[in-house]
Amino acid sequence: MLTLKDAYEYKRHHPPKTLWAKSIWSKDIPPAKSLLAWRIMHDKVPTDDNLMSRGSLIPSMCSLCLSNNESTFHLFFQCPYAINIWKWFASVLNLNLHFQTIDDIWSLCHKRWNPQCKLAVTSALINILNAKWYVRNQIRFNDKTIHWKSAISNIISNVSLSCNLSNAVPSSAISDFIILKKLNVCIHPPKAPRIIEVIWHPPIFQWIKCNTDGSASNNTSSCGGLFRDKDSKFILYFADNTGSGSAYNAELSGAMRAIEVATQHNWNYFWLETDSALVVNAFKNNSLIPWHLRNRWNNCLISSRRMNFLVTHVYREGNRCADALANFGLTVNHLIIWLEIPSFVRSHYVQDRL
Repeated sequence: MLTLKDAYEYKRHHPPKTLWAKSIWSKDIPPAKSLLAWRIMHDKVPTDDNLMSRGSLIPSMCSLCLSNNESTFHLFFQCPYAINIWKWFASVLNLNLHFQTIDDIWSLCHKRWNPQCKLAVTSALINILNAKWYVRNQIRFNDKTIHWKSAISNIISNVSLSCNLSNAVPSSAISDFIILKKLNVCIHPPKAPRIIEVIWHPPIFQWIKCNTDGSASNNTSSCGGLFRDKDSKFILYFADNTGSGSAYNAELSGAMRAIEVATQHNWNYFWLETDSALVVNAFKNNSLIPWHLRNRWNNCLISSRRMNFLVTHVYREGNRCADALANFGLTVNHLIIWLEIPSFVRSHYVQDRL
């Protein structure tokens, strides 16, 4: 079925895609400067040759060199004033620059620069074009001559401003570093990764702490947990197969099993820790509990209110013993309680104590 959108897409004009468009427009470069580059690329700058093509009868002479007719390509690339600036920029990049068309300059933006260096090169190209047009207008309309070295200083100043306010980061390449330094750009080190210290913390005096975890496979699920005192000494371990179900159901079952064991042993100062943030939130929001676990959950809540009870979240790296017990529970079909440290969690237990 032919839709109106299909007909419109077929009939409308599809301009060729240009690689330079994304280079010109950048949030770190002032739009007014990018606009001039865009006009140059579309040959919309009012140089003498463009004005004459529109019917203006004017004598033409390049205001910078006073020896050639003014055209867009001559003004920005062939004039001795422009050549001096391009030679300077070639020394900055340590490259030989030869431009046959205006489009050729944007190929520099697609080299393997790091993000900050790529921004610096792009900003330099746009500011070079703006500087030449500004100098040309100052000579032609204000009779004010600006030396090409002063234009370069202005270019460096604008590039430095754009890149120093940007969030783009460099790499460790020394060649890119040299380019940034020549353009007076401060190096932005990459943001350091956020480091979170995750260790198991023992409870305070009189408190018992239990770490629980849940696990699930395609066929079954299980939970596990371990109880330790203020000296990080082992008290009791358990692993329980909870049948078919999700990992979340297994996590809830592990928390409920821990509260039930604590109630049986009359531990009135009890700290429950799990790596499931959903389980921690479930103690505040009963609607997070599946209906088939709700009666058992409510009984556990009643038991927890009769004791000094605390529930907290820990990252998985601080819950390795409980994780190993939960994974072991997948291999059995009933509740197992250890009164001695199981061999498969001993290494994690020792690390927690240290």
